[in-house]
Amino acid sequence: MKRGMFITLEGVDGAGKSTHVAGIADLLRARGKDVVVTREPGGTPLGESLRALLLEQPMHVDTETLLVFAARREHLAQVIAPALDAGRWVLCDRYTDATYAYQGGGHGVPAERIEELDAWMGVVPDLTLVFDVPAEVARRRRAASASAPDRFEREDPAFFDRVRRVYLQRARLDPRRVRIVNGDRSPEDVKKELQQILSSYC
Repeated sequence: MKRGMFITLEGVDGAGKSTHVAGIADLLRARGKDVVVTREPGGTPLGESLRALLLEQPMHVDTETLLVFAARREHLAQVIAPALDAGRWVLCDRYTDATYAYQGGGHGVPAERIEELDAWMGVVPDLTLVFDVPAEVARRRRAASASAPDRFEREDPAFFDRVRRVYLQRARLDPRRVRIVNGDRSPEDVKKELQQILSSYC
């Protein structure tokens, strides 16, 4: 059976990434794909428990990074790898690029440490869509959100500047996999660009 495709969505909080998850899934299903929608950290009962700790419990940055990867390894074993092996397409809200951006760029964990842990995972996305907006736009969107901000969303503007720089750097280093999507437009315009990108895959 042909392996499914692994698509990840990335971007700073407030870039509009999560807004388009359902629309991308609907687009893929309309083109005949069997789609699994999931998220990180989370995606499994253990992952969701670790997510709650990561979003609210203060901790050392190394502990944070190890917990992210612990949740990811379980996620891969229980959800992502089996779905891909069964020929299903996996659409995941955040994956390893987020660790390089948030724990690496944001909190200063050396990229070499993240690379060592990343090597354990063994699964690389086929396509990563990074939703990008100016820092001030993302800040206004976070401020307007009805939900209470989590530990990461409460970080200062400089933190999100660092996170964004790492996302853009990863796109420059791997332009075939990582595609930048301008999120500072109407949802309709963003949707059109997403359709154009995905049309070359399905």
